[in-house]
Amino acid sequence: MKIILKKDIETLGNAGQVISVKQGYARNYLIPQGFALEATPGNMRAFEHENQAAQKRLQRGKKEAEELAAKIEKLSLTVAVQVGEEEKLFGSVTSQNIADLLKDNGYDLDRRKIVLEDPIKALGVYDVPVKLHPEVTATVKVWVVRE
Repeated sequence: MKIILKKDIETLGNAGQVISVKQGYARNYLIPQGFALEATPGNMRAFEHENQAAQKRLQRGKKEAEELAAKIEKLSLTVAVQVGEEEKLFGSVTSQNIADLLKDNGYDLDRRKIVLEDPIKALGVYDVPVKLHPEVTATVKVWVVRE
């Protein structure tokens, strides 16, 4: 039976490929799970149309992300924290703190888009990457200063 893969499947192939599999495998597993469609002419046209629409959405999303990245690159955030001996912070500056500062400046971003490997635990200036799109990453400058 010929099918169109809707998702990448490691043992079969990549999304969009037309492949041949056993009828039982297709009807009992791949199609009900939403991994594939039967390769009829109508499904082929519908799948192509869906792919084109998805590509347009991705391009529009990338363009919007690039515009937002240009605005965020110009931004400089300042975090005032309490400091103990030897310039050590009480607590730390996390991605949630940075997301709150961005929200105060008019950029409502999810904290999971802020790529902070470890929380900031010292005073200084940090360049923090913000992943806005799979292909677009902005860098925001964060100043951690004494309160």
